[in-house]
Amino acid sequence: MGPASRLRLRPLRGVGLLLSVAPLLRAQVFVVGVKTAEDGVITEFHPTHIQIPDAPLTERGRLDLIRNLESEQGFAHRELPLGAGLELVANGNMSPRDDAYKQLLYQKGQSAAPGDRVAVTALQFKGDRLVIDFNGGPYAKHRFLSHVSLNDMPLGQEGPIATGCRITLVFEGGLPEVSAAEVKALLDPLVDFGAKTSEEAYANTLSPKVRDAVEAHEVLVGMDKRMVLAAMGPPHDKHREHTVEGDINSPVYEEWIYGAVPRPMQFVRFREGRVVRLEIAEMGKPLEIRYKNELGAPAAPVLEARTVANGDAQPNPESGRSGPPPTLRKPGEKSDAQNTMGRVILPADTPSSVPAQTPPTTTPATKPADGPNQMVSSASER
Repeated sequence: MGPASRLRLRPLRGVGLLLSVAPLLRAQVFVVGVKTAEDGVITEFHPTHIQIPDAPLTERGRLDLIRNLESEQGFAHRELPLGAGLELVANGNMSPRDDAYKQLLYQKGQSAAPGDRVAVTALQFKGDRLVIDFNGGPYAKHRFLSHVSLNDMPLGQEGPIATGCRITLVFEGGLPEVSAAEVKALLDPLVDFGAKTSEEAYANTLSPKVRDAVEAHEVLVGMDKRMVLAAMGPPHDKHREHTVEGDINSPVYEEWIYGAVPRPMQFVRFREGRVVRLEIAEMGKPLEIRYKNELGAPAAPVLEARTVANGDAQPNPESGRSGPPPTLRKPGEKSDAQNTMGRVILPADTPSSVPAQTPPTTTPATKPADGPNQMVSSASER
């Protein structure tokens, strides 16, 4: 077989592989959850109160903004959506807000989580607004050479996928002569340029009760893992066990251990990413156990999902079957004897004229019988 023939067979092998896995692909089940994507999203918003100059922006002020803002790094104060579409009015409201903001995060995805480091990568001046791109902006850089190929080989590679965010800062009445420090202060509801560490920026996004616990290095029942890490740091040891010893089907919990004897020790137990039990052991004191939620919020998010099945019909949860049992009856035909075993009656037979069957008196070796026995006896004779 020549090289050309081998080249022709390669696509057929690929098709055969796809056909072989096609029955497996038809039975896949996909779960799409809206609640999990919107769980924990910060919707609280407080507008700023910054004194803004009345003079319009000059060319010198424009150059100062570019020089002092580009490549500046800060920390996200809340979840930043991927792409464009987020507007912030100076000393005013943010658009979108509340449920619309959650929907934007669900549709486009998340560019940065609270406490993540972000950097200003581009500035644009358009009329009454200042367009600021973070982490590369919402659009990937297009490379023209990626469309040009030589011998089926592209001359240029595609650029990285866009994972940045764009915030449009709107000034009513036109762009004023603002400084870089004033722009940073106006962006404070979204990005914190004053925090020194990611943990500090993340703590600023929490509720006052949780923020006080993080600053005091205390663990509260109901915290998630990131809150515990911000308050206590990484644990000395971790364990994963089943709730019922010896039962591999029981739920799994994870336990973090802090401290060492003779200092106080803390055993923090997580289930579904939340603290459900806290044990504090200190020498000379009784063991302190806390298991009631101290945050006033659900210990774990409730999954509201929609299941979409491709291929096989889903079984009935009551009967365990995906449909009625197989039958030879016609649609609408009923049987007098339901769920009973009876003798098969041929069309020519009647209950009164069916003769009793008697076993044969001869063997296939002396007298060949009809059907398969005759073939067996003839084969043995050969």
